[in-house]
Amino acid sequence: MNRGISLKVVITDLIVEPLDIEREVLGDIAEVIALDAMTESELVGRIEDADAVMVYHYFRFTRSTIERLENCKAIVRPGVGYDGIDIQAAGEHGIPVCNVPDYGTEEVADSAMAMALSLSRGTHFLNSRLRRGVGDWNVEQAVPIPRLRGRQFGIIGCGRIGTATALRAKAFGFDVAFYDPYVPDGIDKALGVRRERSLSGLLSSSHIVSLHCPLTDETRGLIAGAEIARMPQGSFLINTSRGGVVDSQAVVEALANGQLAGAGIDVLEQEPPQPNNPVVAAWRDPAHPAHDRLLLNPHTAYYCDEGCVEFRHKGALETRRALLGEPLRNQVNSLSPLESCNTVSEI
Repeated sequence: MNRGISLKVVITDLIVEPLDIEREVLGDIAEVIALDAMTESELVGRIEDADAVMVYHYFRFTRSTIERLENCKAIVRPGVGYDGIDIQAAGEHGIPVCNVPDYGTEEVADSAMAMALSLSRGTHFLNSRLRRGVGDWNVEQAVPIPRLRGRQFGIIGCGRIGTATALRAKAFGFDVAFYDPYVPDGIDKALGVRRERSLSGLLSSSHIVSLHCPLTDETRGLIAGAEIARMPQGSFLINTSRGGVVDSQAVVEALANGQLAGAGIDVLEQEPPQPNNPVVAAWRDPAHPAHDRLLLNPHTAYYCDEGCVEFRHKGALETRRALLGEPLRNQVNSLSPLESCNTVSEI
């Protein structure tokens, strides 16, 4: 089926010219336009006639925008998390929402392990302090540094990324356990890891906890001060999932009082953060007790050069399927009033 170029696909944010990847996939059936918007308000008057929309992550794509779409056949998120899109509103208006759930699986798992190892081996702490001339040129200021083999590596959310992280942690000799009430029985046996039936049980027994769950109503604020207090003193917390899953201010406080020995945060509740963000302030202040124990990245755990091509290509392919009326591979909403579909697993 070829309709010429009568259709219109709008990319709202992040991706700008040249649109070579998207046009290679869509150019024979649609005009592809990138708006390079930073706020939802910038979409007004520029998106209403789109036949399909590709949305990244600089702002929330809300009901008010969805209700202005006149003939939209799909909203595609060329990435894993879709919490920034009102999928219920889209479903109520008959618009499928799709994502690309697999493109960054290896990279996020690699990043989580990199943070966990750098922190738990004392590498980050010593590098941070010795670079600015604090302490003697030896390991003493970083101790205790217990052997990692045999210690529990706890994973929250055993979907694609959680599974990839579990396999990596297992290869390093960790005793790997996970908490995820939504994956079927037997995943633990297939992976050769243990399953914890309660979040508190996982937290209380893990030397390192790594989060790999989406942001939903169920997981928002999943790890806050009370949960961190259940972890063993001197343990480590890694978040490469979504900022809203973890209370990052509580993490900083736990680093300052010694409950946590280190934390790796790739995602914050607001991105980019405000200049007065207290977590960023602590990370930048050498005098703050959390400074040397906090690894902070600007939501980059997903990235590699090849992965960037992959999520753009796969997002464009899903958009093409929607425009041509073909079966969609990764639809995440229902085209009727949405029932609860909360999950802990990373999708």
